[in-house]
Amino acid sequence: MTRPSSASSRIRAVLFDRDDTLVTTDPGVYREAAIWASQQFGLDAQTVGTRMAQLWQERGMNWWHLRTHDDEAAFWADYGAELAARLGLEAGHAQALMDAYPYERFMKAVPNARAVLTELRGRGLKIGVLSNTLPSIDRTLEEVGLRDLVDVAVATCLIGVHKPDAGAFLYAVGALGVPAGEVLFVDDRPENVAAARELGLRAVLIDLTGENPEAIHDLRAVAGVLA
Repeated sequence: MTRPSSASSRIRAVLFDRDDTLVTTDPGVYREAAIWASQQFGLDAQTVGTRMAQLWQERGMNWWHLRTHDDEAAFWADYGAELAARLGLEAGHAQALMDAYPYERFMKAVPNARAVLTELRGRGLKIGVLSNTLPSIDRTLEEVGLRDLVDVAVATCLIGVHKPDAGAFLYAVGALGVPAGEVLFVDDRPENVAAARELGLRAVLIDLTGENPEAIHDLRAVAGVLA
């Protein structure tokens, strides 16, 4: 199992990635949304679910250039227009679907996330989130019931630099107000863990699938890393 690089400084903050670390996609919501649309607009639920998933696969990563909440609103407006075209709906109907099932509704906290963050805060540690994501990070953390436990939430779109670029880590560490050597970073991507270590952060790889023997496999293991 990967352990953080050695350092004499005690840890004063833990900086988490969001997706596949604290939060994961809830596939059940796709089914709920498809059934909702079929009931509202007389569409075939399977077709709705398939086309929603296809559109996300094609367009879901086209957000790296967004820099403001207005940019994100425009992104979702365009996304809704494309969804309407693929489903043969009026634009207003597709917007109703997106209003009922916004981006953040498709997320859920990973097992034990709230308990782990609560324990870490109880130890007096600051909690940060650094995610390669759209500007709406606060809304997503609120949706999954974790925002009140997070001191600093950084969406890389808002700062214009994404992990594993050093600037993303330096911004988050600065926002936490803790020296890099006193921050433990937890992420599911090896390149991000490596980049954090290069900057002097202590870092650990997490793999919630349990497949990578070099990673921790449960968020609760973070407390053990700090022991």
